[in-house]
Amino acid sequence: MPSPPQTTPEQRAAALAKAAAARRARAEVKELLSTGSLSLADVFDRGATDEFVGGMKIDKVLAALPRLGKVKTKRLLEEHGVAENRRVRSLTERQRRDLLEAVS
Repeated sequence: MPSPPQTTPEQRAAALAKAAAARRARAEVKELLSTGSLSLADVFDRGATDEFVGGMKIDKVLAALPRLGKVKTKRLLEEHGVAENRRVRSLTERQRRDLLEAVS
């Protein structure tokens, strides 16, 4: 089995910084969703251009919404035929529309 590619300390530091920025951005989006400062439609719009938001799993995004927890989110995704591990950027237009209607 081949070994993973060797990275320089600079490459490792850059990767760690990018990962930290992604975690901060995703935590900020979830916080804004939970307070109502950001809507699901806004998240879908930002996901088209922002790689960090686009990479968020849809079940985590929905669970951050007020009145939705893990159980309701799972049920909602099953009703609309969306896999829990789908990312925001990978949702189809129909799935986005259905989820927006369901949480409105």
